[in-house]
Amino acid sequence: MKNKNEGHAFCARKQASGFTLIELMIVVAIIGILAAIAYPSYQQYVLRANRAEAQAVLTETAQFMERYFTTNGTYVGGALLSNVSPKGAAGSAIKYNISFSAGPTATTFTLRAAPTTGQDNDSCGTMTLSNTGAQTPTTAGCW
Repeated sequence: MKNKNEGHAFCARKQASGFTLIELMIVVAIIGILAAIAYPSYQQYVLRANRAEAQAVLTETAQFMERYFTTNGTYVGGALLSNVSPKGAAGSAIKYNISFSAGPTATTFTLRAAPTTGQDNDSCGTMTLSNTGAQTPTTAGCW
């Protein structure tokens, strides 16, 4: 015997597949919470990376100045290896301007890295490095 309802599409219900609106909204909320936690950490990482690049430029230039002094007996005439950080950057890619705080004298120099373009949110601010190795700021974690 055949079932009366066999073959009639209107009598058989198919189970709907997919996501409900509530499920989709829960997933969106979870992604939003994770992004709200991760983005500030990422921003701090970027600031630290840019600061490390500027510190490398300052250190490399200080080493050059020491070699110059050894050869010439004076810091006068020594030059910057790069006036921006990262080296060779232009426009909005420049994160620090590198300069001498005051022109090098016969026995001293002080290098300066001043933040620019987005890096000005860094809590360490302007960094300096002198011929004696003195560094500012002295805030923990800046150097």
